[in-house]
Amino acid sequence: MSDLNEKYCCSSNSLEQKNQLHVAIIGSGSGAFASAIKAAEGGARVTIIEGADVIGGCCVNVGCVPSKILIRAAQLAHQQRVNPFDGLENSHPQINRSLLAHQQTTRVDELRGAKYISILESNPALTLLKGYARFKNENTLLVKKVDGSEEELTADRILIATGSTPTIPPINGLTDTPYWTSTEALFAEELPEHLIVIGSSVVALEIAQAYRRLGSHVTVLARHTLLFAEDQLLGEKLTECFEKEGIRVLNNTQASSVSYDGKSFSLDTSEGTLTADKLLISTGRHANTVQLGLANVGVETQKDGAIVVNDKMETSAANIYAAGDCSNMPQFVYVAAAAGSRAGINMTGGDARLDLSTMPAVIFTDPQVATVGLTEEQAMKGGFDVISRVLDMENVPRALANFETDGFIKLVADKPTGKILGAQILAHEGGELIQSAVLAIHNKMTVDDLAGQLFPYLTMVEGLKLCAQTFSKDVKDLSCCAG
Repeated sequence: MSDLNEKYCCSSNSLEQKNQLHVAIIGSGSGAFASAIKAAEGGARVTIIEGADVIGGCCVNVGCVPSKILIRAAQLAHQQRVNPFDGLENSHPQINRSLLAHQQTTRVDELRGAKYISILESNPALTLLKGYARFKNENTLLVKKVDGSEEELTADRILIATGSTPTIPPINGLTDTPYWTSTEALFAEELPEHLIVIGSSVVALEIAQAYRRLGSHVTVLARHTLLFAEDQLLGEKLTECFEKEGIRVLNNTQASSVSYDGKSFSLDTSEGTLTADKLLISTGRHANTVQLGLANVGVETQKDGAIVVNDKMETSAANIYAAGDCSNMPQFVYVAAAAGSRAGINMTGGDARLDLSTMPAVIFTDPQVATVGLTEEQAMKGGFDVISRVLDMENVPRALANFETDGFIKLVADKPTGKILGAQILAHEGGELIQSAVLAIHNKMTVDDLAGQLFPYLTMVEGLKLCAQTFSKDVKDLSCCAG
């Protein structure tokens, strides 16, 4: 990183640069780089400001990429222990967590080099400035460097793309213990005998199942129930799947205090005292905005610090934009990239907007959780006369052929028109199904439209067609190819 810093930290003061639109971007993650590329295409020179040791933000370094490697490895280990086919003998996998962590790090380094460092090296319009930025005024940033010196940077447009940080709940004694956040859990080189997970949403559940499949005993403490913010059936059925794998799920359970004796954690909970050698805290993330001096420039934030933006990524302050997890947008890397791209266009004179009405979401548990659009409850609150259908995966021929029939597909529709409003899926490889539902909703298809489409036989996505058909008939009465 030192060579990269030396190569890109200095900028020219030529007349040409002074006359060129200057965009400053605080942060170096997916939203920042998507914006930088678009702004450069729009004719701007771009300064990317990053205080961390490495560039790339959360997703490539400590989020999406390493987590999916861990999840996939854990899935393969699980399949060795337990497979559904009579003619295949189960075996006990030999797991070297240290080697797996090394492989994760190697792939992370490769992708960071390919998708971030190489872009800096190949795009002359982009400059990297190492340091932490805060606002002096609407067009001026003060950047504190590692050596303690401070540089003043003036720009015509500024994008805030500083990401988010794990939120740590105020549990008595917790801060005095060596608890894990997702970062430590993803790269740990030893498997705990027993892992307790506090949290009940995306990251908590993905890591909990991965560690169980790698061989640890796992207990999940849910303040309410699993996936409380989603359709109730998703949490209920995923809980059943977790318990079938030996994961202990404690719903409506909170820890009142935590202690650590040098070897194990002790948690006082409403279910009694729990002990484990590792504790993962995964109760959400909050925006990295506290140190930016946003009050100096009148940028509106929510109570949790998230920057309020409109669909053009504009903040309440002129010429200041925001994208990614530091904003009030959903915390998904593809949303961050899309938001950053549109911000880059708009900062250089364009008029791009981001429509999240058909935003897909996937949780990479097994079975996977995949959603788009409105839940039944949301649709009713929105004033729709709602009709819905739930198709158990045991009615999907490919799921039967795979001997993996956990889960369901649910479609929510407007009763008078039949227009599809939302889809909720719990299925093995369910994430591969959801984009078809996205396209159906985006194109304002009805359940009859979807039911009338041709889907290849013995694919999981055929389940969407079958579910659509249940609005007018019993799928058990159909022939094998759901014609």
